[in-house]
Amino acid sequence: MAGHSKWAQIKHKKAILDQKRGQLFSKLANEITVAVRQGGPDVEGNFKLKAAIEKAKSLGMPQENIERAIKRASGIVEHENLEEVFYEIYGPEGVAILVKAITENRNRTTSEIKGILNKFGGKLAEGGAVKWLFEEQGIIRFEKNVFNEKLEEKLIDLGAKDIKIDDSVEVYFDLEDFKNFKKFLEENKEIKNEIEISWVPKEIITISDEGKEKLKKLLEALDNQNEVEDIYFNTLL
Repeated sequence: MAGHSKWAQIKHKKAILDQKRGQLFSKLANEITVAVRQGGPDVEGNFKLKAAIEKAKSLGMPQENIERAIKRASGIVEHENLEEVFYEIYGPEGVAILVKAITENRNRTTSEIKGILNKFGGKLAEGGAVKWLFEEQGIIRFEKNVFNEKLEEKLIDLGAKDIKIDDSVEVYFDLEDFKNFKKFLEENKEIKNEIEISWVPKEIITISDEGKEKLKKLLEALDNQNEVEDIYFNTLL
């Protein structure tokens, strides 16, 4: 999608910084595997799996890799004991950072995360101290040239909590409405869109330019850790 998205500034995507396709596909496969283990292999009944598969497809992951990840999670082929782990972190100038990792060795990953924080000026928070500052929501993103009053009314009827218009349109909704939104988009294929599940900060804070530079270095270091899938934070860069 063309243009600039405000949301893109508060979500650090692995796809942007990862240069090795193999590494990226491995992370995407892990995300699919965990989604299956959490909600089952039925794509239509498991909205997290649906979102993970669409994300993988949008980033060029082959269908056979996707199917292998689903089979791995279903026990058809052997797999590691993967688990989803969240790290709650305070960054420069009190920025709240929520890191999602998928790992088969929580102790090793935690140790590596701590090492990164010690080096780049972050600190692990107590459980719940940061996560409550974010809300898990669905997000649809599409070009604003297709947006009109009729579409806005339909999105609100479907359960849109918020609609933000910048260089693109971003629609936020509760996860229980994911299926309704997905069905609507499938019936209106002229609306070229991205759809995902993300942790959205409830409020955005302002930090200094110096703080932003420190934060960028911390985010890049976290991003390069092998098990880190996504990073969310509550300021704009």
